[in-house]
Amino acid sequence: MRLNPVKQALLAGQTVLGTSYGQLRDPEIARILKAAGFDYAYLDGEHGCFGIETQQDICRVAGLCGLTIFARVADMQYDLIARSLDCGADGIIFPRVESPELLEQAVSWCKFPPVGIRGFGLTAMQNNYENVTIPQVMTHRNENGMVILQIETQRAFEAREELLSVPGIDVVMVGPVDLSISLGVPGQFDDPKMEATLDAIRETCDAKGIAPGIQARNLALSSKWRDRGYRFLGTASEWAMMLEKGKEIVGALRK
Repeated sequence: MRLNPVKQALLAGQTVLGTSYGQLRDPEIARILKAAGFDYAYLDGEHGCFGIETQQDICRVAGLCGLTIFARVADMQYDLIARSLDCGADGIIFPRVESPELLEQAVSWCKFPPVGIRGFGLTAMQNNYENVTIPQVMTHRNENGMVILQIETQRAFEAREELLSVPGIDVVMVGPVDLSISLGVPGQFDDPKMEATLDAIRETCDAKGIAPGIQARNLALSSKWRDRGYRFLGTASEWAMMLEKGKEIVGALRK
């Protein structure tokens, strides 16, 4: 059974690079992202268009090429979490987290007993057809699966000490657009209030031993937050990078 290199890198204090993946349904995109050097991509079940069959196809190809795949579920519901994990996702991203109690319950849905209460359904993506026992699968998935929560509102920011005290959290991934809207500075990522909030989140993550992360819209913003200590670093999306590079090529050739 394969290890989760993203989890290992973060535990070693390293920075990992990823992107959003939620519009282009071809699983070949996973191989392209891996060839480009990305460490992870997350399947966007909140704003993206993928159904469960597409998610499974992408997870299978990602597993074969070595791209770590996370699933951002549309809501913190057991069936959404369990099916994504059974499809082969290496972890779950929880959006719009504000309640420590609900977060604790959702974390338990990601882990097999005795750590959590996830139901066991043996699938090929969990053991890669290896001859392993049920306890071995459970232990391996508990150790290698990741839980990522998103701080996207002022309320979540104010409750960050409680949220990050819930056992089993590996990463905080800030959703900067929604957070900026909640703070009253929509899209103003350089606003002092926004910057102070993001610095405070990073400081809390560092104090709790949790990797600070953010999903930024472009290279400039990702570079900025990398330099300010964010280590789970998402940039743009599969379609946005394609559009950006296409514009660059066309613009250069039309001069």
